[in-house]
Amino acid sequence: MPAARSTEKRSPDGLAGFGASALTRSLQRPMTTEACIRSVAFQARALLIGERIELKTLSAGETLATNPLTVRVHGGGAATLYRYGVAVFFDVSPLDEVTVLAQLQPLVANPYVTPETEVLDVRIEAGAREGVIGGVVALENAAVEHLQVIADVLSKSTLLSLYERRVAGEFDRIEPLAAELDRAGRIRGRSKDLLKKLGSMLLVEHRMVGRAEISEKPEILWDNPGLEGLFAKLEDEFEIKERHTALERKLNLISQTAHTVLELLGSKHSLRVEWYIVMLIVLEILLTLYQLFLR
Repeated sequence: MPAARSTEKRSPDGLAGFGASALTRSLQRPMTTEACIRSVAFQARALLIGERIELKTLSAGETLATNPLTVRVHGGGAATLYRYGVAVFFDVSPLDEVTVLAQLQPLVANPYVTPETEVLDVRIEAGAREGVIGGVVALENAAVEHLQVIADVLSKSTLLSLYERRVAGEFDRIEPLAAELDRAGRIRGRSKDLLKKLGSMLLVEHRMVGRAEISEKPEILWDNPGLEGLFAKLEDEFEIKERHTALERKLNLISQTAHTVLELLGSKHSLRVEWYIVMLIVLEILLTLYQLFLR
């Protein structure tokens, strides 16, 4: 279906907060997502580009939907943006995708050098039974609500991929501590390094629960309960619940290990302080005896 061209003028302020006008030209206001999606078969592509995207600077007049923010891409297709750093593109050409990402860059906090990505093939077929077959999701139409459900699952999957990789690295560093404790009965390490590990794990948990709400259903389902079936099938396809549960278990194990090691180091430090106190007492006694008998 050919893309509909909007002849409506944009507001003079364009996209608030942007110094350049390139993104204003890249994102335009359409009437429906069907006007943006030109193909009956296309890709949904999610990229985790940074820790956070400041979405408040985007003008509401440039959007298809606001929760989550979904916009039309000027060259064709649509994009859904999440404040926790994910952009999901639907039927967007590689060139247009690069253009939008480049113009979003000033709004991205702590951008990642190599973004995590997830790709899903989508097929539009009138009267089709919506679901995932052979890695391809079938949709009855390209309504914005359908795209937002897909975007929610893909964005959570990219976030899980990042945290799985980070936690795996911490897991590899924690294991030698347990091995050393088993072999030598003591641990040579600094409390500061362990506190950093604990802080890193707490930050991962905060972002999973507080920002992305990975274990929660998207708000779009409250207004569109008929999409719960599609959401459940996509969630199963990307194993969101299973991966989240496994990640939480690893986080808990790492946290418990770090706490145990900190307690051992704390006990060791306390014992050392106690010995210092004993030595000072003995020294004071010796000085007292010297003053009484040898002077």
